[in-house]
Amino acid sequence: MRSRLFHLLAYLPLHVLHNLGAVIGWLAWLLSPIYRRHMRVFMEKAGLQAYRNAAIAESGKTILEMPKLWLRPFDEVVSRVVRVSGADLVQKTPAAKRGLIILTPHLGCFEIVGQYLVSHRPLTAMYRPSKHAWLEPIIQAGRGARITLAPTDLSGVRRVLKALKAGEAIIMAPDQIPGKGEGAWAPFFGHPAYTMTLAARLSETDAEVVFGYAERLPYGSGYHLHFRAPAEPLHGTLDERTAQINGEIEVMVRECPAQYLWSYNRYKVPRHVGLPP
Repeated sequence: MRSRLFHLLAYLPLHVLHNLGAVIGWLAWLLSPIYRRHMRVFMEKAGLQAYRNAAIAESGKTILEMPKLWLRPFDEVVSRVVRVSGADLVQKTPAAKRGLIILTPHLGCFEIVGQYLVSHRPLTAMYRPSKHAWLEPIIQAGRGARITLAPTDLSGVRRVLKALKAGEAIIMAPDQIPGKGEGAWAPFFGHPAYTMTLAARLSETDAEVVFGYAERLPYGSGYHLHFRAPAEPLHGTLDERTAQINGEIEVMVRECPAQYLWSYNRYKVPRHVGLPP
């Protein structure tokens, strides 16, 4: 039943999905005290609570646009990208044999970034399987149709390193809560957040690092992709590189604060990790 509904939603116009998504975002806000608390606390930590109402609507759009991005024909999905800033950073030919690391946080429509990139060069994405069994085949058919998916385990890391060595591109979300032994405490909007170190480790290779996100445009008119190099090349110790990555994410979030996924528990203290120093 859920899978059938997902397929039906894929046929609706994008502006209709975004309108429905805004309603769902507000329903989640009204019905879930935990959801409200997370969003309120995290936006206050960042000093961006003025964007709360817009963020509530945008979080719902994130969910409702997924069916169209996963289940519609590839060319139709990529055509939703109507503007690209910094395209030269990601469209370079792989003949240079230098890998490319694209770091895209939970900002805007992160799904369409990978679909756009794989239309220009081979792409491997770090991927954590869904907890919902019914959703997994849909993700594999959509996200995995053209993108090589690498699981978030040791085998996936090997696959990513192999892709970078071959001069290909990889994409990952640097603000995802890491597993045991895979993170470090680093400041995020001035507060300690347990942050994955894999992105910082991969930056120690010869690969280029580019940050990016897809801004959701009004009225379902498409997406504006933003790509940028870090303000300074990532350098220093592992902890310093991790903190620098968080700083770059902050810059992007401040550009488009309503479209960050504030309901995601970025300041979660995992069970296996002690309190921050």
